[in-house]
Amino acid sequence: MSNTKSSKGLIGTGLIAAIAASLCCITPVLALIAGASGVAATFSWLEPARPYLIGITILVLGFAWYQKLKPRSKEEMECACEEDDLPAGKTGKPSFWQSKKFLAIITVFAGLMLAFPLYANVLYPGQNQQVMVVDQQNLQTVDFSISGMTCTGCEEHVKHEVNKLNGIVEVKASYKKGDAMVQFNSSKTSLSEIEKAINSTGYKVTNIKRR
Repeated sequence: MSNTKSSKGLIGTGLIAAIAASLCCITPVLALIAGASGVAATFSWLEPARPYLIGITILVLGFAWYQKLKPRSKEEMECACEEDDLPAGKTGKPSFWQSKKFLAIITVFAGLMLAFPLYANVLYPGQNQQVMVVDQQNLQTVDFSISGMTCTGCEEHVKHEVNKLNGIVEVKASYKKGDAMVQFNSSKTSLSEIEKAINSTGYKVTNIKRR
């Protein structure tokens, strides 16, 4: 019974750690789906803890697999024999929730959660960029320093919101550099509107530099 409780505890801990490790990147996608753009950066504060959460997930699930696969002790074998002698209608076999199959499912799910930042960008809908003729006098390129971005999903979220504005020619964002380059038609939109669009994601513009 104690082994069963221990196994459930390990699986639960590993699953929670895996989800928490990628929550900062899962939230922007959920925010986009729910139409609540402003909560995208809610869990960005978890990013510094991500390496530790990944480590916890690997260690906990690794130990859970060790417990499942290690050779049974003499006491455990004797216990299994006693369970085989249970009355009709009862069985000593572990339930699905205690099985290797369930642990395998949890391990795969945890792996997908840990890798989420690597493929989060593909979950964002593509946007058809408008082809426009812009007078060179109205064409501006501006770099926005942005705080709070932690993965490619964050980049896509910023690009998605900025591209909703009229007159946007090109948007490039980098979570590694913490910035976004926006090229736009100043007769159609303004710096303040672009800044407002970026801030609406929950990430914050900290500096603006014209090229």
